[in-house]
Amino acid sequence: MKYFGTDGFRGEAGVSLTVEHAYKVGRFLGAYYRTDEHRPRIVIGKDTRISGYMLENALVAGLTSSGADAYEMYVTTTPSISYMVRRKGFDCGIMISASHNPYFDNGIKIIDGKGFKLSPDIEEKIETYIDTGEPELPFAVRDKIGKCYDYSRGKETYTDYLEALVREAVAEDGDGFKEKTPFDGKTIALDLSNGSAYKLAVQVFEDLGAQVIARNREPSGTNINRDCGSTHIETLQELVYDTGAQVGFAYDGDADRCLAVDDEGKVIDGDHILYLCANYMRKHNKLKDDTVVTTVMSNIGLYRAFDEKNIRYEQTPVGDKYVSENMMKNNFSIGGEQSGHIIFGDHAVTGDGILTSLMIMLAWIDAEVPLSELTEDLHIYPQLLKNVKVADKQAALNDADVIEAADKVSEDLGNHGRLLLRESGTEPLIRVMVEAETDEMCREYVDRIVDVLKKKGHAVE
Repeated sequence: MKYFGTDGFRGEAGVSLTVEHAYKVGRFLGAYYRTDEHRPRIVIGKDTRISGYMLENALVAGLTSSGADAYEMYVTTTPSISYMVRRKGFDCGIMISASHNPYFDNGIKIIDGKGFKLSPDIEEKIETYIDTGEPELPFAVRDKIGKCYDYSRGKETYTDYLEALVREAVAEDGDGFKEKTPFDGKTIALDLSNGSAYKLAVQVFEDLGAQVIARNREPSGTNINRDCGSTHIETLQELVYDTGAQVGFAYDGDADRCLAVDDEGKVIDGDHILYLCANYMRKHNKLKDDTVVTTVMSNIGLYRAFDEKNIRYEQTPVGDKYVSENMMKNNFSIGGEQSGHIIFGDHAVTGDGILTSLMIMLAWIDAEVPLSELTEDLHIYPQLLKNVKVADKQAALNDADVIEAADKVSEDLGNHGRLLLRESGTEPLIRVMVEAETDEMCREYVDRIVDVLKKKGHAVE
């Protein structure tokens, strides 16, 4: 599609994502959900980017002019919008965010009435309307014009829900005396990426009794994700080391992802999170069919650790939407990606960074050992990924010499690693990834494939 990708409509604000685009998205959605008997209700949130104001106002203008009511939650997280859509029966939700991108980018994520990303067929209709003005949409008039509401209280509804989940879990585990402040005595470091969780995450942890050391919680409109957050985990590692915090959590710009740092300063990525949370959930009979949903990018070490624990797993293509589809189809209770985009199916239908950090806390408290010990049995293999720009992705992947080289690498790796050769879904790239027992082996095997791609003329500068 022209505008919508795997995570909504994203581009540089004022350049490839303009006020006119936002207005037309609002116009279409207001008209799409409106009937003679039904006045649409659409909830809107945004992260802290300076361009969020203009896009928010343009969306509201489009929605209300088509006869829909807009409920503004202002700065909030993507997961909170998904939750409120489901909890309060909104027709859809809109999140204005470009996630982990720099501040000058922005995006429009549309969430359907069940809390999932909007279906591609509706996105295609929006694109047609943006480019052609078809179908022609009437303007609402007189008492049919939509209204705009301050819906800040929706954030409190969401945080109350998260806190209740923790208190209920602790009470179920028989630790009732800590029910009010289950995190009492815990020192938590937070890197809030100057993003949408900069208030909500602190509130949740403090309400649950934790001592919070928070950084990057002063958004200026232009400092979101700048040298901070889940894409710059070294910032959190330094914070944990300098303050002696027992655990640290870092979120991305819209807080649908979370990475952690343990008491020894080691990074807890999405694979670690899946491992320790799956073990915790199975202990309490909450791991449906003893199965975890991963993508093909999860480390071979995770699968070997699952095998040792007799935990089953499923693999999907790269992308949280594929993880979500598999989980919903099979009613699985946990799935996710290395990036820290983790879905807890009993509580949410999308990744939720704050929820993920709370689940890690529950697993840690339940085990009564340092967090670093919870992943001791997980050996993450060295991994190397190289992206090769090519003229024709299919021609490269179907080349007999490339296939032969890939087969030979897989044969040489045997049970001591693996090769993943795939095309990018959005760019003219072939991704070559090898996991092996040493970094040197990774480089050797990746270079074998890259050299063949270059020699056969597939690679371009």
